[in-house]
Amino acid sequence: LGVPLLELKNLCKTYWIKPPFSAGAELRAVDNVSFTIAPRTTLGLVGESGCGKTTLSRAVLRLSAPTSGQIRFKGQDIAQLSESAMKPFRREIAMVFQNPYGSLNPRQNVAELISAPMIVGRMGSSAERSARVAYLLDAVGLPKAAADRYPHEFSGGQRQRIAVARALALQPSLVI
Repeated sequence: LGVPLLELKNLCKTYWIKPPFSAGAELRAVDNVSFTIAPRTTLGLVGESGCGKTTLSRAVLRLSAPTSGQIRFKGQDIAQLSESAMKPFRREIAMVFQNPYGSLNPRQNVAELISAPMIVGRMGSSAERSARVAYLLDAVGLPKAAADRYPHEFSGGQRQRIAVARALALQPSLVI
């Protein structure tokens, strides 16, 4: 079967609530979560508001360090890696944030939003990036002309598609 793309083992994320809100209580946002995702498969993570879906995703991306447990990406435990050691993995894991209104910079047009990861990742020439933006817009069902427009000109669903296109810009192995 090969090496799983992503494997979580007993992942926990605890936050400490300090006074004045409590006497020093702990909040277990993620408690002993384990699952495996094979390459080229999809996993839907569902749950009520506040149950820890975003916290789990942020822990997998290491935007928030897990309290305990293992996060194995392509067989390597990334849960305890330093920021510099995480760099190669950041290119392979992308996140589509829940709020398409807050996750897109209103001062950037769609082409700038989608090409930003490619610029940071030093991917391709300007012409190659423009071609990739056009390809990604088509892939998410938006016209090429959308590239010159700004986020406020789109519906919430269209903004979410722009966010998906941006997440796919670097051809990641995993999209959360």
